[in-house]
Amino acid sequence: MRLNRRAFRKREGNRASLFAQLDQPALKPLPATRYRFGQWKTAKVNIDYHIEIERHYYSVPYALVHQEVEAHLTGETLEVLHRGVRVASHIRSYEPGKATTLTEHMPKSHQKYLGRTPSRLIEDAQQTGPYTGQLAEAILAAKRHPEMGYRSCLGILRLAKTYPAERMEAAARRCLRARAYNFQSMDSILKNQLDRLPLPGDPPVQAAVEHDNIRVADYFDSPPEADPPVIQ
Repeated sequence: MRLNRRAFRKREGNRASLFAQLDQPALKPLPATRYRFGQWKTAKVNIDYHIEIERHYYSVPYALVHQEVEAHLTGETLEVLHRGVRVASHIRSYEPGKATTLTEHMPKSHQKYLGRTPSRLIEDAQQTGPYTGQLAEAILAAKRHPEMGYRSCLGILRLAKTYPAERMEAAARRCLRARAYNFQSMDSILKNQLDRLPLPGDPPVQAAVEHDNIRVADYFDSPPEADPPVIQ
């Protein structure tokens, strides 16, 4: 304070008087909220209408698929802007590999699946057989966002109403072997009856042994013959 009130040598006044005359009238009140450090990042919207920011996925309106957007990050929030217009706002998440999704960002074809859960779809597929259940689980696991796999799983469940369980299981096993985790592959295998063919690496089916002393199935359908005579 003493230094601020010390008179200037070559001009009138002091530092305190100049502050009161020039600086103080221009001062504005402090912000109501504390300053928050923010970062800007550029990201491209993936096919599943999510962007990846620090290993977490945030949804944006699906119409922006393949578009470039800007993300403004603070410690608590994340805002997404497209051409200077805010298109999405999320609470910041630090869970790696997880997704934060808003319903309004999803296309209507995905919104109708909201009542479904991955575990329910897998359980329904397991009703057909273990391989069909494993295929449904693989389809959902292969997608970054589970809803992207719902359509394939529901399609496979519809196939189970047309084809018998043994054919469904054989086709699912073939899909799993080829890592073809989608409905189209399952449908094609069944339509082309590829499920009836042996898988590569499976042991060949051995032909029935023919021998005079082996009774064939027709034997048991024929009427019984008279007992042969007993030789004394």
